[in-house]
Amino acid sequence: MDDFRFSAEEERLLVELLDAVVPPSADGRLPGAGQLDLVEHIARTVRETPMLRPVVEYGMAALAELAAKRADADLGAVLADFAATDQFFMPAFLFLVYSTYYQHPRVLEALGLEARPPHPKGHEMEPIDLTLLDPVRRRDGMFRKS
Repeated sequence: MDDFRFSAEEERLLVELLDAVVPPSADGRLPGAGQLDLVEHIARTVRETPMLRPVVEYGMAALAELAAKRADADLGAVLADFAATDQFFMPAFLFLVYSTYYQHPRVLEALGLEARPPHPKGHEMEPIDLTLLDPVRRRDGMFRKS
């Protein structure tokens, strides 16, 4: 696993992006995505999914550059312009944001759902110790080679 982290400037931009993609509901029941401290969760997902890293790095750099060029425009307009021409970052980013947002306990509770693991019946499961499979992996094949 690598050491991917967002810079302070990227974090600021990311929080703004999160609120632009998922703004708070008008009635205040659902928080905006930028209000939920999702930055570290997103960074961890990028670390755990290496193929996301170049896409996220590209998108954040391109958006930061576009926002700097259009300092007079709000981020929503910059994001709309970027999304109109981008075919890599936005689909991955939206999936990442939505899957992170809709797992957050505050969002689940606001939707009337219990904030608990989904299976089995919300019972916490102990981490799996995959080293238990080592003896099986070391065994010769139990099949006939053709």
